[in-house]
Amino acid sequence: MKIYIDFDDCLCETAKHFCSLVEELFDKKVPYEDVKYFDLKRSYDLTDEQYEKMMILGHTPEALLELEETPGASKTINSWLDEGHEVSIITGRPSSAYEASRKWLDQHGLERVKLYCLNKYGRDSFIKNSDFNLELEDYYKMHFDYAIEDSPLAFKFFEHLPELKVLVYDRPWNHEAELPGEGFRRCFDWETIKGIVG
Repeated sequence: MKIYIDFDDCLCETAKHFCSLVEELFDKKVPYEDVKYFDLKRSYDLTDEQYEKMMILGHTPEALLELEETPGASKTINSWLDEGHEVSIITGRPSSAYEASRKWLDQHGLERVKLYCLNKYGRDSFIKNSDFNLELEDYYKMHFDYAIEDSPLAFKFFEHLPELKVLVYDRPWNHEAELPGEGFRRCFDWETIKGIVG
């Protein structure tokens, strides 16, 4: 099987880290459960300048490397690799975050997974024509059997794969999202995901 996995808030607890960062930077206390929007500027009620500062500091190598793993992620992924499945981490992180992201995976025992940066959200700072940067036209040529994703904004990237089974990792910002079809299923932990994929 071919499996697509998003990085932030599927493999690691990015939003929880941003909650701490926003409090540290701007003295704003926003409990993780109140992060209701994938748009973090809106969730944390930040100005454009504050949001930019948070995103820059939140994507430094030091910040990325200290993100906590979502429990059970690496164990499950390694079991799939051991069974011969192909796993690709496809992240919306900017290309500048590639090296730290790759190092995080390696430090968590995920040396064998492929990592790609896909400009999912129209962000700047994407490196063109690299081995790890996916252009949309290249991404749309790829096939997957399962996808693990938390962002409702990313669901549109699965429309070209009508048979795809999308496992939506339950997070506060997707509670109100309408799942697009029968192929989408909400999952609350990696144990459930492993049970579905096998």
